[in-house]
Amino acid sequence: MDRNQEIALTQMRKSVEKLGSSTESYGEKTLMRFLIARSMNPEKTAKMFCQWKKWRAEMGLSKNGHPVVMVKSNKHFPSKDQVQFKKFVVHLLDKTIASSFNGRETGNEKLIGIVDLQDITYSNADLRGLITGFQFLQAYYPERLAICYLLNMPQFFVTVWRFVCLFLDKATQEKVRIVTSEEQKQEFIREVGEDVLPEEYGGRAKLVLLQNVAVNY
Repeated sequence: MDRNQEIALTQMRKSVEKLGSSTESYGEKTLMRFLIARSMNPEKTAKMFCQWKKWRAEMGLSKNGHPVVMVKSNKHFPSKDQVQFKKFVVHLLDKTIASSFNGRETGNEKLIGIVDLQDITYSNADLRGLITGFQFLQAYYPERLAICYLLNMPQFFVTVWRFVCLFLDKATQEKVRIVTSEEQKQEFIREVGEDVLPEEYGGRAKLVLLQNVAVNY
């Protein structure tokens, strides 16, 4: 990066702050893309960058730009038609990943999964469904999962989860975080972002049903 680019980058960061936003968590290469797009004009770049951040938030992406999919387990019941269920899993993963880009995908898009186990009963505990979902991620969506949070896990589900882990690769298991303590909850909120998390989970967003997600292809 030459001297003129460094100066423009510094001015752009300051302009973004004046607009009430921040370039924190964004690297120089990302910010330079915006500067180049606006002919190295710091003020115009700052405006474009802030509009982009607003758009990303409206798309339901995490602080790191990952699309977030939430599963409320007490609304789920094991499917009798496993073929259709597997097709649904593919549809869910494809649509979630597609929501992270506008135009052509780059190939390294990842998603964040949140599984809420609040008020789950034995009739909701879909052992086969859980294994299918994670195995699909492992076999057909390599490195698409950024992280998966398990919330409100009841005691009986601990045994269920241990069994599911027998079918998961070590790399996948390391991406799963079970949120139990208040400290872990606050970390979860910080990492995903308040603008994305629904109010009931400590955020400011509204839940959007799968069929209502707007995707740009």
